[in-house]
Amino acid sequence: MSLLVLDASVALAWCFPDESSAEAELARQAARESELIAPSIWPFEVANALLVAERKKRLKHAEAERYLKLLDALEIEIEPPSAATASQCAAVARQNGLSVYAASYLELATRRKARLATLDATLAKAARKAGLLLAPR
Repeated sequence: MSLLVLDASVALAWCFPDESSAEAELARQAARESELIAPSIWPFEVANALLVAERKKRLKHAEAERYLKLLDALEIEIEPPSAATASQCAAVARQNGLSVYAASYLELATRRKARLATLDATLAKAARKAGLLLAPR
C-alpha cells in the first residue's frame, strides 16, 4: 500500500462542501487506497480550523466534533515531533519559501518517500518540484 501525506487543507475541504474541488476528491480516493501519514502539527491544525469555523458560525459545535471523529477514523499515522525534524523542516521551509508548518508536510513526504495531498498552492508547487505531489494542479 502506498503512503500518502495528508495536508490539513485537504482534510478540511472534506468538511466544508463549499471547499470541494477536483483535487480534494482525488485526494479522497487516494486516501481510501493509501496508508495515511501526517506531521505532528496535523491534529492541532485541523482542530484549530474547525474551532475557528465554529466561532465564525460556519458550523456548530456538534458538527465540529463530528468532523473530528470522522477524521480520527481515518487512522492517520501521526509522526512524533522532534528537534531534529523541526530543524530539517526549517531548512525545507527556507529552500522553498514555505512556513515551517507547511514544510513539515513536504519534509515528511520526502523522508518517507510518500505522495503529498495538499490544496495549498505554494506547498503544491514545492511538492511538484520535488516530484511528490499527488496530482498536478
